[in-house]
Amino acid sequence: MSSIPDKFSYTKEHEWVSISSSIYTVGITDYAQAALGDIVYVQLPSVGQSITEGKVCGEVESTKSVSDIYAPVTGVILEVNESLSKTPERINSDPYGAGWLLKVEVSKDPEGLLSAAEYGQITA
Repeated sequence: MSSIPDKFSYTKEHEWVSISSSIYTVGITDYAQAALGDIVYVQLPSVGQSITEGKVCGEVESTKSVSDIYAPVTGVILEVNESLSKTPERINSDPYGAGWLLKVEVSKDPEGLLSAAEYGQITA
C-alpha cells in the first residue's frame, strides 16, 4: 500500500502539492512512482516558464514507460529540482521529500485538488 501524507493536496493524475503561501511545491505520489517502477529520466519545465493547471508540464521516464506530469496549478516556475537530472531515482526512494519536482508561484487558486482521504479512494 502506498503512502499518502495528510499534509499534502493531490490530483487525480497522481501529483502531490505542498502549499506555503503562494509558493506550491509539486511532486509525484508514492503510488505513481511505484506504478512507474525504476525512474531513469525526468524532463521538467524551465525556471520562469508559465504552466497551466491540467496541462502537461513535463514527463517522467521509467524502465517500464514514459508518463506525463500534469500541472496541478497555474503559475510561474520558480525552481526545479536540478538534482533529479543526475539522480532521478530519488523520486522512487523519497517521492515526498528529496524527489520533489518543481516550485511554482501560483497566479490563481487551483481547482480540483483532493485531500489525502479523497486521493486514497482513487488509489484503493
